[in-house]
Amino acid sequence: MKAAPLMAAVKAKGRLQARLIHTGQHFDANMSDVFFRQLEMAEPDLYLDIHGGSVNEQVARVIVELDKEFTARRPDMVVVFGDVNATLAASIAANKLNIPLAHVEAGLRSFDREMPEEHNRIVADVLADYLFTPSPDADANLAAAGIPTERVFRVGNIMVDSLLRFKPAAEQMATWEAHSLTPGQYGVVTLHRPSNVDEHDALRGITEALVQIQQSTQLVFPVHPRTRARMAEWGLLKMLEESRVKLLEPVGYLEFVSLMTQAQFILTDSGGIQEESTVLGIPCLTARENTERPITLETGGNRLVGNSREGIIQGYRALQGQKAAPRQPELWDGRTAERIEAILFEKLS
Repeated sequence: MKAAPLMAAVKAKGRLQARLIHTGQHFDANMSDVFFRQLEMAEPDLYLDIHGGSVNEQVARVIVELDKEFTARRPDMVVVFGDVNATLAASIAANKLNIPLAHVEAGLRSFDREMPEEHNRIVADVLADYLFTPSPDADANLAAAGIPTERVFRVGNIMVDSLLRFKPAAEQMATWEAHSLTPGQYGVVTLHRPSNVDEHDALRGITEALVQIQQSTQLVFPVHPRTRARMAEWGLLKMLEESRVKLLEPVGYLEFVSLMTQAQFILTDSGGIQEESTVLGIPCLTARENTERPITLETGGNRLVGNSREGIIQGYRALQGQKAAPRQPELWDGRTAERIEAILFEKLS
C-alpha cells in the first residue's frame, strides 16, 4: 500500500527509473499477491523469497541478498517504507555500501521498545539521508533525535494516496453484502501484533471481549494466519466459531477497504488502519497501550483501549452513537507520492 503510489508516480512522470524488490516477508498469496493485483502494481523486479526462520535469520539473509543486488546494480538511491524487517535490512545494506537512503513514513514513534517495529524505524531514521514524514509529530520526533532538519521533508501520508485512489472501486464491490452485513451496523476486527496474539492472556481477553460485543453488534474478522494458529492452539477459536462473529480468511486490500467504509467501528492493532479510519471517519478502537500515530487520536476517532476484556468493552460502550467526522490532516490529500517523486528527482538530478 505504501510502495504502490510511489511506483505509480515514478512511472507517470517518466523522469526516474525504479526497480521494485520484494523480500518475501509476506509470502502467503492472501497476504501479498492479491495486493499487487488490486493495487495495479507490476510484478516485482526481484523476489528474494525469504521467509521462515527467526527474525534475525530473516534480516541477515535479506542483508546478504541485497548486498549482492546493490553491488551488482549500484542504485543511485534506495527507498524503504514503514517499519517492517525488510526496511531495517535494506537500510543497513544500503548504508554499508554508502548508497543514499530515503525513508518513507519516517519519524513515527510509539516510545515502546518492546515493539519490534520501533527498533526498525529508529535504525532506518538514523541511517536515512532523506526522511519523508507524514505529520508534525514525526518532524518533532526527528528533531528531538538530533536529525538535521535539512534531511526532513513533511510530505503527507502515502497510505492515504492508495486509500483515496481505490476507495470508489472498493465501495462499488460492496463486500459487506457478500457477508450479509448491514451498513453501519457491524464492526471490523483485525489482530496481528505479537503482544496481542502471542500472549495467551491478552488473546483470551480480546476473544472474550469479541464474544460479548457480538451479542449486540455483528462482527467480521479476517483472521491473520498466525492469529488463527494461536487461537486454535489455545482453544479460543471455538469460542468465536460458536458465536456470531464472521471469521474470514485474510481478504484483499479492496475487499477490506470496502468493509471499512460501511463499518460502525473498527477494532485493530494495526497502525495503518488507525490512519485509514481517520480519513474514512470510522471510529477506531486500538487494542494497544500506545500508538506511533498520535495524530489519529488528536484529529480522528481513534481510541486506545489496550488488550484487556474490560478495556475493550469500555471503549466499545463509549463509542455507541458516536460518529467521527472524516478528517484529513494536513497533506493527507492523496498527493504524497507526487511530492516524494519531485524531491527524489531534485536530489538525483
